[in-house]
Amino acid sequence: MARFYRHRLPPWARHCIIVVEKVTLPIMIFQLIRTLFFPTTLDVFLLGILVGLFVAFYLEWI
Repeated sequence: MARFYRHRLPPWARHCIIVVEKVTLPIMIFQLIRTLFFPTTLDVFLLGILVGLFVAFYLEWI
C-alpha cells in the first residue's frame, strides 16, 4: 500500500495542506454551533465532511 508523504509534494502544495489542517478545527467548531441552532441537511452534511477531514489530519492519513 503506497503511503502519502507530504515531503514529496512541492512547497506550495505542502503549505496549502498545512493551512487547511490549521483552519479545519475552528471551522468545524463554528459549523457545529451553527448546526445545533439551525439544523439543515446541508449543515449536517458539511459538518460530516469537516469531521472526516479533521480525523484524517489527526490520524495523519493526509
